[in-house]
Amino acid sequence: MFDLSTFDTLIARGFRATEAALAAPETYVQAVAAIAALLLGWLLSARIADFGKPGSALRKLVEHLEGLLRPALSALLVLVAAALSKMVLGADWLLRVALILMVLWLLESCIRRMTRDSLAGPLLRVVVLPLVSLHLLGALAPISATLESMAMEIGNLRITVNGVLRVLLFGTVLLWLGWAANRAGLNAIRRQERLDVRTREVLAKLFQIGLSLLVVLLLLQVMGINLTALAVFGGALGVGLGFGLQSIASNFISGIIILFDRSLSVGDYVEIEGGQNGYVRELTLRYTTLEGFEGKAVLVPNETFITKPFTNWTHRDRKQRYRVDFSVAYATDIRRLCQLIRETVAQHPQVIAGEHIPIEERPDCEIDSFGDSGVNMFVEFWMEGIDDGRNRVGGDLLLMIFETLREHGIEIPFPQREVRVLPRNPVGKGPSGLQPVDPPGTAPDA
Repeated sequence: MFDLSTFDTLIARGFRATEAALAAPETYVQAVAAIAALLLGWLLSARIADFGKPGSALRKLVEHLEGLLRPALSALLVLVAAALSKMVLGADWLLRVALILMVLWLLESCIRRMTRDSLAGPLLRVVVLPLVSLHLLGALAPISATLESMAMEIGNLRITVNGVLRVLLFGTVLLWLGWAANRAGLNAIRRQERLDVRTREVLAKLFQIGLSLLVVLLLLQVMGINLTALAVFGGALGVGLGFGLQSIASNFISGIIILFDRSLSVGDYVEIEGGQNGYVRELTLRYTTLEGFEGKAVLVPNETFITKPFTNWTHRDRKQRYRVDFSVAYATDIRRLCQLIRETVAQHPQVIAGEHIPIEERPDCEIDSFGDSGVNMFVEFWMEGIDDGRNRVGGDLLLMIFETLREHGIEIPFPQREVRVLPRNPVGKGPSGLQPVDPPGTAPDA
């Protein structure tokens, strides 16, 4: 039962301690030192914010950390003032209270910058700030000991309230920190324009794998699981990989090989067995996403690109050569026709043409063969990218060739057949209508 006299005693002790503190000159000296440290921190942070040339990397870094400089410098100066007050005056309790406030201010600034437009900010404020305050005040250890005594045993397993709260709180914070670090790390890697796309993807995947392993290990430590016990799990996992997880492991290893040997990259146009083709839109450690011109996304296991042949149209060079076939009549002036077709094809904006282009890459028109109804011709051209359903350069060129042939009166042949109608033969007569004559020496039929 609560004793009211005990409560009165605590209040009386608090009033006496407050009166003694207010009467002591050291209290006012510490207050002046705390205010001076705070003002000096503001001035130093303002001077540092103007450090470096405008637009330089150092200036951008300082501007990025500007919101953290003021509390960090103030906390550092208060810490120095507390050490000096302890050494000179023999008391530093007010400065330590100021130090706790400065540390909480710094943590609040960090949480605000890391959780901008995020729901994790309130959670971190509710969890981190009270725990840090209790730790700095020296009250966290007694509370933890009390919660540790509240336990429940299930066989050899002992579950305490302190352990459950520790896993929930620190596990949530750890997972959020892992998610935030993953997002920030991937953005930082993909902004490195000095690296090519393949290298950036390799570094991004390795960063994700390393960060995931680190978060898992830290989470196991928070849960109190001995990592040496994972050796048994590792052996069982190896057996599982040899049987049921063989395909998953193969795709995982194939994904790492693809990222390192650079045989595929985001934006490449590939064609695999079975007629599936498209642009590489995403590379993961299990599958590769291909997107065709019809908009469908095809998920191809990474093992396919390791064990089976495939065509990468844009692996080394995005320039591609294509061919368009057509026919003209035999009476056509072929030399004049070839010149007309070269000039027509060169007018297309996606066709590589011009005097500055090597002659082997310019549009070229030649005879393919002599057909039954006309001369079979073809024109070859180079272009940037793939002549797929989106570009349709081949279809545009056929229309341009057709209009050019009609404009210059060049005939496009079509199959012709000559049909002869013969007179019907009378019964018993030959082709000329005469009675057939029996050969000599033969007798007429009876």
